[in-house]
Amino acid sequence: MLSSSSTTVKNLPLKRRLCFLLKIVCFVSSVLIFCEFLIYYVVIFQCQWPDVKGGAQMSEKETSASVLKAIILADTHLLGEIKGHWLDKLRREWQMERSFQTALWLLQPDIVFILGDVFDEGKWSSPQAWADDVRRFRKMFTYPVSTELVVIVGNHDIGFHYEMTTYKVNRFEKVFNFTSGKLITRKGINFVLVNSVAMEGDGCAVCRASEAKLVALSHKLNCSQQKPNHSNKRCSDVEKLPASEPILLQHYPLYRKSDAECTGEDSAPPEEKNIPFKEKYDVLSQEASQKLLWWFQPRLILSGHTHSACEVLHLGKIPEISIPSFSWRNRNNPSFIMGSITPTDFSLQKCFLPCESRVFAIYCAAGALLVILVLAHVQLLTPPFYFAQRLISKHKAV
Repeated sequence: MLSSSSTTVKNLPLKRRLCFLLKIVCFVSSVLIFCEFLIYYVVIFQCQWPDVKGGAQMSEKETSASVLKAIILADTHLLGEIKGHWLDKLRREWQMERSFQTALWLLQPDIVFILGDVFDEGKWSSPQAWADDVRRFRKMFTYPVSTELVVIVGNHDIGFHYEMTTYKVNRFEKVFNFTSGKLITRKGINFVLVNSVAMEGDGCAVCRASEAKLVALSHKLNCSQQKPNHSNKRCSDVEKLPASEPILLQHYPLYRKSDAECTGEDSAPPEEKNIPFKEKYDVLSQEASQKLLWWFQPRLILSGHTHSACEVLHLGKIPEISIPSFSWRNRNNPSFIMGSITPTDFSLQKCFLPCESRVFAIYCAAGALLVILVLAHVQLLTPPFYFAQRLISKHKAV
């Protein structure tokens, strides 16, 4: 009987240590699961589809049939083999994958648009590196059959104009089924996809082909909308499209002097707002911008490239929304746009993703708490208030 009691006393510290270790594992696991998985659900769950005019009066079935729910994001910049560190790749790609998959599951959009710079090193990558980048992209941005994914080309995908080649353009088009001057019509809504890198205006082979497609598409759209400057004779043999005014989707923004007029928490930092933009590098040239506005007279323009948010009005009536980067590598507070769109109207709402600084703060707070718990546990394994008792004993001795 005494032997059994002695064994129990000896095993008590071991059991206590194992119990404490189990608690630590549970605590660390909970923090990791929240910061790397659950936080995306908590944040994106707060995003709601915006209402369009008449949407409140329509039934759910009518709304589903007539309103197109679109998610628009930009500048994912998947890192390549040259500049991409493996740890940076792992972290950023996990963040984007979890955000994208969570958004699809919670919001269930009809269509997703990615406005260029899908890859960071598409302009340099070898065939093998390109294949690896495409494989990783498809894994991260997988989508259900109920959702359509449309990808627009950016300068990091095929290079700036001086780096752009027919080979790089064809390589991108083969993977993403993209062509400049391509029209996508969904639920009576016309989307025009533009290769803005090819809007250089110097008559290069890719530029000529791209502009020719855009001019032909402009003619079709204007005939379908019965524009005053298009006679019935000129439109007699033209295929009729839905009469909805188009929405322009491209990587480069139309020309603007700078981001000085841009506002909002995800606009450019104050020290960058007044830096003048360089035509054909930061934004399209004035000439190319005027061409696109004249050809299509769009009701909305959506662009990326600057990595910061901005909203401007062209000709005093045509809104352009520049969408921030979707990657935490480019900003602390990435976001995407949720659009409820009909043939005659649209409503946009921004959905922010978790701020990386907040995630880091949670990790720091959890780490500090973990240290406190470990120290408290160590004190429990020694005689209670051992250090204080020693001080009191010394004081009495004096």
